Amino acid sequence: MNSILYLHGFASSPQSRKARVFHQHFAARGVELLVPDLAEGGFRNLTITGQLAIIERTAAGRPVSIIGSSMGGYLAALYASRHPEVEKTVLLAPAFGFGRLWSEKLGAAAMEAWQRTGVIETMNYAEGGLAELGWQLMEDALRYEDEPALTQPTLIYHGVHDDVVPVGVSRSFVRTRTCAELREVDSDHELANVVDEIWNGIVLFLGL
Repeated sequence: MNSILYLHGFASSPQSRKARVFHQHFAARGVELLVPDLAEGGFRNLTITGQLAIIERTAAGRPVSIIGSSMGGYLAALYASRHPEVEKTVLLAPAFGFGRLWSEKLGAAAMEAWQRTGVIETMNYAEGGLAELGWQLMEDALRYEDEPALTQPTLIYHGVHDDVVPVGVSRSFVRTRTCAELREVDSDHELANVVDEIWNGIVLFLGL
């Protein structure tokens, strides 16, 4: 069995609920799940480029399969599109076009204020409170493509009630990619009520 990585979402951590559940499930099958801290350089200094570097260091050039949640799903797709040694990806409510989604959500005035001041306060769930986030995240994110051109077999789970990353984002992605399958589920962005269903899908998809 090749290495398997789990990439947590924005403002989350390796201690997230899904990360812990999947870690336990994989361990029960004797499979190590690598869960890097994508904010190891500090939440305020977060960038897409920096997170991709952490993934690259963790993967260490080995054949891997990657599971990614939300922003982690987008990062998984970006990484896979640039690394043919990635064998399969499982994307959970992937935040394709992260920079564009945030820009649309915040609106022009808030974006201008963020750029002008260099920081914005946002919820950091890993720390349990508001935290500063630097403008460099948005500046860096907008350099990356909305829909990475990955070619690896890809399984996507997306909740039809997701109000953070609309399911239409994943529908658009799979429309032109025969390598990707979208499974729409009766859930929201957290997918908390369908974790068992997702795990069963992962087992079959990865051939565990």
